[in-house]
Amino acid sequence: MEQKRINDYIAHIRTQFPALEQQVYGKPLVYLDNAATTQKPLRVLSLLSEMEGKINGNIHRAVHYLSAQSTAYYESARSVIRRFIGAKFAHEVIFTSGTTSAINLVAFSFGEAFVKKGDVILVGEAEHHSNIVPWQLMCARKGASVRVIPVDDAGRLRMDLVPRLMDNRVRLIAVSHIGNVLGLVNPIREIISIAHAWEVPVLVDGAQGIVHDKVNVVDIDCDFYLFSGHKLYGPTGTGVLYGKEFWLQQMPPWQGGGDMISSVSFNGSTYADLPLKFEAGTPNFIGLSGLGAAVEYVESLDKDVIEAHMLGLTKAGMEQLQKIEGLRMYGIGIEDKIPLFSFSIEGVHATDLATLLDKMGYAVRSGQMCAEPILDKYNQTSLLRASFAIYNTQEELEGFVQALKKTISMLRG
Repeated sequence: MEQKRINDYIAHIRTQFPALEQQVYGKPLVYLDNAATTQKPLRVLSLLSEMEGKINGNIHRAVHYLSAQSTAYYESARSVIRRFIGAKFAHEVIFTSGTTSAINLVAFSFGEAFVKKGDVILVGEAEHHSNIVPWQLMCARKGASVRVIPVDDAGRLRMDLVPRLMDNRVRLIAVSHIGNVLGLVNPIREIISIAHAWEVPVLVDGAQGIVHDKVNVVDIDCDFYLFSGHKLYGPTGTGVLYGKEFWLQQMPPWQGGGDMISSVSFNGSTYADLPLKFEAGTPNFIGLSGLGAAVEYVESLDKDVIEAHMLGLTKAGMEQLQKIEGLRMYGIGIEDKIPLFSFSIEGVHATDLATLLDKMGYAVRSGQMCAEPILDKYNQTSLLRASFAIYNTQEELEGFVQALKKTISMLRG
């Protein structure tokens, strides 16, 4: 695709994100921490402002105008997201506060319904803590255990080992679509195929996958798919749990309260139908309506241009960064990798690099990235991560590489 067409399109996209226009420490902001959270387009900011200032009535409960308007926005967002991920039914879309809460919901409710002493949950080695700790908590409660799918030195799941890790005790596989440290696209279709041959469901952490890959939950046949709004150009405190109706109907609620009940008495209570059974209390209805607007914005983009742009950033990033002396990249790939680069620099601490880069206007992440086990595998305690989104440019990438070289020189003396 012609590079000028890509550049012009990305320049237009940048006009929709006012956060990118600011300066930090007198330098233009170059925001490269998108795997942690993304900036919001005007379409989302406008709706949030309108709802906060005008359309602010609690949903589902009242007949007055503001409640009806809020409810319409909220349920419209559910329908938009159902279409976006290709779910069969809107009631298979459960609203949560994010990926973490969605995984905890499944870990508790699925665990209560289907896991017993001696059972096993199979988890990838490169998972975010949010896809490890909830399973450990559930296993401790139920007398089950976590079994790990290793990754190789390049960061890819050892798919040759997955059939050997399966047995009659495995109750669920939990794996990320795309890793938040390695940036590699996992072969989730193959994992799901192996698991379903054993009649084992698969939960896919889609926090990064929903942003960088086309997701159709029916096509890939996953049993659960989860993601956060704030990584998809939407508001914080919003998220989605997709679950097949078959599983959700059998799982008990994980929280009790208003809106998730059908009837309550001191002799016992009955629960609402899906999806409300899993949406106790007043939800973040303004934020979740904003998530619907974010999804509509993403749907409006030219997918071919975006795909070409992101692939170009990945290729250029891998090529330029790996030329830096002493740099070790974690997650090696091009075609199966997103423009997310985690690396260490020999003799230089990642946090020192991130601190100096910040003073130059470059926002990056340093630390364990909430994925301590995969850092342990590589004998690292801290990495530097630069993660790119649709609004980042080739010029920003090149500037980052030059700034990185400068900070390395400064720290090495």
